[in-house]
Amino acid sequence: MRKKDIFEENKELQSSLFLAQSYQDAWADYGRSLKKERFARWDYVVLTASNEEQVEGFREQIKLRNDEGFLPIQTKFLILPDPEGKRVGSGGATLNVLRAIAEEENSGDFSEKRILVIHSGGDSKRVPQYSALGKLFSPVPHKLKDGRTSTLFDEFMAEMSGVAGRIREGMVLLSGDVLLLFNSLQIDFPGRGAAAVSFKENVETGKNHGVFLMGEDGNVKKFLHKQTTETLRKQGAVNQHDAVDIDTGMVIFSTEMLNSLYSIISSDGIFDAEKYETYVNERVRLSLYGDFLYPLASDSTLEAFYEEKPEGDFCQELTEARKVVWELLRPYRMKLLRLSPAKFLHFGTTREVLKLMTEDYKKYQLLGWENQVNSSLKSSDKIAALNSVCSVNAECGEDCYLEVSYVHPGSKIGNRVILSYIDIHGETIPDEVVLHGLKQRDDQFVVRIYGIHDNPKAAITENGCSFLTGTLEEFMSKNNIREEELWDEEEVKTLWTAKLYPVCKNISEAVKAALNIYNLMNGTGDIETWRQSERTSLCSGFVQASPKALIDWQTRMHELVKMDSLEKVIREGGTLKDAEGLLQKSDLTKIQIEWLARHIARAEFGINIRLFYYIGSLLNNIQGEKYIDACFKEIGTHILQGTLDTIQFHKECKIQKEEHTVCLPLRVNWGGGWSDTPPYCNENGGTVLNAAISLNGDLPVKVTLRKLKEEKIVFDSRDMDTHGEFTEIKELQNCSDPYDPFALQKAALLVCGIIPKKGNDLKEILHRLGGGIFMSTEVVNVPKGSGLGTSSILAGACVKALFDFVGITYTQEDLYDHVLCMEQMMSTGGGWQDQVGGLSIGAKYITAEAGMHQYPKVKELELSQETKDELNERFALIYTGQRRLARNLLRDVVGRYIGNEPDALFALSEIQKVAALMRFELERGNVDGFAELLSRHWELSKKLDNGSTNTCIDQIFAVIEDLTDGQMICGAGGGGFLQVILKNGVTKEQLHKRLNHVFQDSGVDVWESKILW
Repeated sequence: MRKKDIFEENKELQSSLFLAQSYQDAWADYGRSLKKERFARWDYVVLTASNEEQVEGFREQIKLRNDEGFLPIQTKFLILPDPEGKRVGSGGATLNVLRAIAEEENSGDFSEKRILVIHSGGDSKRVPQYSALGKLFSPVPHKLKDGRTSTLFDEFMAEMSGVAGRIREGMVLLSGDVLLLFNSLQIDFPGRGAAAVSFKENVETGKNHGVFLMGEDGNVKKFLHKQTTETLRKQGAVNQHDAVDIDTGMVIFSTEMLNSLYSIISSDGIFDAEKYETYVNERVRLSLYGDFLYPLASDSTLEAFYEEKPEGDFCQELTEARKVVWELLRPYRMKLLRLSPAKFLHFGTTREVLKLMTEDYKKYQLLGWENQVNSSLKSSDKIAALNSVCSVNAECGEDCYLEVSYVHPGSKIGNRVILSYIDIHGETIPDEVVLHGLKQRDDQFVVRIYGIHDNPKAAITENGCSFLTGTLEEFMSKNNIREEELWDEEEVKTLWTAKLYPVCKNISEAVKAALNIYNLMNGTGDIETWRQSERTSLCSGFVQASPKALIDWQTRMHELVKMDSLEKVIREGGTLKDAEGLLQKSDLTKIQIEWLARHIARAEFGINIRLFYYIGSLLNNIQGEKYIDACFKEIGTHILQGTLDTIQFHKECKIQKEEHTVCLPLRVNWGGGWSDTPPYCNENGGTVLNAAISLNGDLPVKVTLRKLKEEKIVFDSRDMDTHGEFTEIKELQNCSDPYDPFALQKAALLVCGIIPKKGNDLKEILHRLGGGIFMSTEVVNVPKGSGLGTSSILAGACVKALFDFVGITYTQEDLYDHVLCMEQMMSTGGGWQDQVGGLSIGAKYITAEAGMHQYPKVKELELSQETKDELNERFALIYTGQRRLARNLLRDVVGRYIGNEPDALFALSEIQKVAALMRFELERGNVDGFAELLSRHWELSKKLDNGSTNTCIDQIFAVIEDLTDGQMICGAGGGGFLQVILKNGVTKEQLHKRLNHVFQDSGVDVWESKILW
């Protein structure tokens, strides 16, 4: 690379870094203007608008920002339309600003006032999608710290916040479609006359704008507006670097000059309505830049001033007005303020907007500008988007720009397309078009379609009047459309005024109508449908549009983007951390609730439960808990649905025995625990290694059924000290109340088909069965919260006992299924390992494949008698002396899995591998290897849920560390029992003595247990 090129590259980099820092400083100043009482700020910010409809849109936007505290409360905001909606020119609009402020202040003296005026009253003909709300509120690819998408207005407010402190008094005027990037510290206004703000720009750019020629005194010598490069060079406006002083649209007027200007429409400092009407009207159309700045240039002459191109037409009234302006302003001069470095962005045409959003944004990345802001897109999408959603099942071409739009599944968007304020439901959008939706004041919809290169200002007689894939004349010719069908008799015949666009009842119909226009241009459309419709033009569509509806649409899309972004985070396996900031309010909005309902109705199980869980976790309040509840309810509903096909009401069964008792062992979990728990097992399958044990020489889980002569059902639970008698069936058919002491017994009757879930008469059922039923349930001498699977095993004992009692044939798999169903009916949400562990003896390797209906496959370990004996000799249960802590362990652990937390996902996968290795070591007789893996599992369990341990558990394990080779909690931990594998040669008596010595009579001790083979 040549030295000159390196120099230019470094110069550009330094300029960009300077502007980036200046930009950050401007936003910091703006933040201070909102909070610091003594910070210099504008007394007035005035926005000019073209008509009352545009004023309404501006007011809605200002109100929105005021309500959220995004505007300084000390500043007055005035929004002024051109009088009676007539175009009075930017100079006439400036005089109207002076009138309004004089009225506010009750004085024609503008001293000690800082006034910012943004002239934004254009129709935005070259960017029709911004007509309704005004180009001033068109979006900028910048996400603000508060989460909003920035607009030109927001950028103006930030960039100009520092300027207020650089002038003591006076008025700063800006053009509403030019954003100037600069450092406000470079503004040095002496407070006399006027000042024009400029910076050096290439002459090729300058020829399309205004150019200042500076004299030796530092004042503007000439103002050259849209001159050829040859003229600019001839006038001496081009320097040796081929650059000119470009007109940025920013000028500053002193208060003396403002008073002079006000005298045009006042007499002796008092507003004069007659003079106002003489100079502020659509015939004179005074120009701020052509009429108010021209006399300030030192080389200007009155004769040349009369010939200066006006905003409207030459007329006698304009000549007389210019004479008055010349006499008032000629005594003043205009200083040229050169900024360096500086840049400006012109939001002039559709092509410029598309280029900025898809390509030129890269030039401003140091400012934090991006091509995708507040949008939800596929990670592979290379498109620009603001406040928009593109479904993962939609296709979008290259260099597209989505603005406040939703592209639904099945849609196909071509290349270089702009979608603005629109929903696309499965349509195909051709290349290089703009599709813009408007809701009108009568609640009907219009979608305007035009080409990205079209110039709506061009007349049909001009070669430049392109339309879509041809010209407007070609469109008319192909479809035999007469001029009177598109324009009124006296109307200027341009694309802007052509009545092309059908008015429809809804946005979907309006999209189809717009695409029909495209098809008509290409010879395949329905001309009769087009002819028969009520139609509007780009111009009238802008007038009839509802600004509030557009702002509501913005809000709607902002809220939908959050939800769709959340769903994409979930689909891509993201964590809660990845979703931070998506929900910033205390609850979902109405729009978001409706979105959630639609998606829950059609999304798959895994997405649904995570939507509920992520929403609840992100809200992190009482409302959030409701969504988390909905998550677990959704899990239970799906699991229940998956097992209900095996549940049936047995109408023919009868009581077979006078009395029947079932006694079951407990279980100890060795490997893979938690992998059997929904929804993990449903999405991934599960692998568990556990064993059945006796406790204190007994099988502690007992269920006894006895036939009664009376036609009633009696429940008795000795360990719970509860007793209940039921003669009405309705009382037995609800088992979802967690505080119901008989929920388990009721669920058992329901899943076993003894009573139906709804309806029927209890006496009739019991009469058919042959008598009433007495059910006694108890878990003998086992502390609550033991971690030994008692509740699920008790459920299994109930099912087994009932089947035997009434003569229903079953398999072991039926027992597992029915217990899992019971768990969901009772909303306890457990898995399948506990009941499998207690319903069959031995050490078991249990697996289940992914699926909503779980089918555990049980493989009893093939161990030598020597290994069985060694295990029983070295295996010991220790009671911690405390119940498991009252924590919602199931929700905690399952929640971590649903939330895709990496530690939880790793641990759940790894513990299954440990279970498989445990089986391998035991079947080859290596109890030491098994013990080592048990401790490994314990470490993984703590990764999965750090609440599984506590100070007490840690202390117990620490005290006996030298006596054990392996240690593990029972169940979820936090209390209950612990299990250890003793070192070879260490006895349970030694273990007892150690614990008794340290913990004495606290309840921490060894309990007699035996693995049942």
